[in-house]
Amino acid sequence: MPYKTKADLPDSVKDNLPTHAQDIYKEAYNSAWDEYKHDEERAHRVAWGAVKKSYHKNKDGDWVQGASDDS
Repeated sequence: MPYKTKADLPDSVKDNLPTHAQDIYKEAYNSAWDEYKHDEERAHRVAWGAVKKSYHKNKDGDWVQGASDDS
């Protein structure tokens, strides 16, 4: 189901992503939810893909904005 607020996001998102990345995730998930006829698994994959366009995990395992060091 679509997420109305960031507080509704899964713990795996809320506990790991910075606020802006959570916004990206929520908007991408909600859009994919509609586009792919409520396919929850696909919507999550799309949302993570959208986050990874602007964020990456650093060497400490934290999500940070910008391109990956190894790209």
